[in-house]
Amino acid sequence: MGKVIHFFKVLIKNIQQDDVFDLAAQLAYYFLLSIFPLLIFVMTLLPYLPITKEDLLGIVEGFAPGDIMNTIESNIDQVLNRNVSLLSFGIIATIWSASNGLNAIIKALNKAYNVEETRSFIVARGMSILLTLGMIAVVVVALLLPVFGEQIGMFLFSQFDLTDEFLSIWNTLRFLASPIILFIVFLALYWVAPNKKLKCISAIPGAIFAAIGWVLASLAFSYYVGNFSNYSATYGSIGTIIVLMIWFYITGIIIILGGEINAYFTEKRKEPC
Repeated sequence: MGKVIHFFKVLIKNIQQDDVFDLAAQLAYYFLLSIFPLLIFVMTLLPYLPITKEDLLGIVEGFAPGDIMNTIESNIDQVLNRNVSLLSFGIIATIWSASNGLNAIIKALNKAYNVEETRSFIVARGMSILLTLGMIAVVVVALLLPVFGEQIGMFLFSQFDLTDEFLSIWNTLRFLASPIILFIVFLALYWVAPNKKLKCISAIPGAIFAAIGWVLASLAFSYYVGNFSNYSATYGSIGTIIVLMIWFYITGIIIILGGEINAYFTEKRKEPC
């Protein structure tokens, strides 16, 4: 019990010292700048993939609060209708814009570990772009698993003479792809992003917290917005943007807290027994 109390005391202290809530506000701003370029870039890939726009937006819709999906979808449709050649000519600018959010996360995680960014601008930004592309690849895999999961399961079932129980378990697991993929994204982020040499296992506590915490917080906030609040009445036509920013703010807090948790346990391992 004493260790748990000590953990929370140190965590609260680090939250205050590292200005977690201020950093989360910065992340929310960069997330707002990044989400539309990111989704637009993925949308331009859809003609080359056996998935639809509805499949992609369905992932966001499962967690997004209120009327955010209408705003996101309408803005994406407007941009895509005007930029039919976006994938050919605007790919660099689009990926660069989409990587702003990852670049801000790298800075926040460096602060959690109390390290300075010594990597060159090109290296740091290149890492942000690679992480962005990796995240896109992971999202595509998460979309493809429900589509092709049954065929993959049947292939494994027939090739390795597996039992009917395996097929039943497989059909259940493939629909849990989104939470598992979310954990993998956070694990890679916490492992690679900070300017500090870390072992993959050291990123697990924060990744678990961030994956579970983000899903629960998003669902809770979505329920609150849908049942107890009316931002449109208070803020008028920008009410949806206010909700989106609050959602991004909550997301930023959870991501940074995951980094703070990993930083705590990393330092704890260095202490003499």
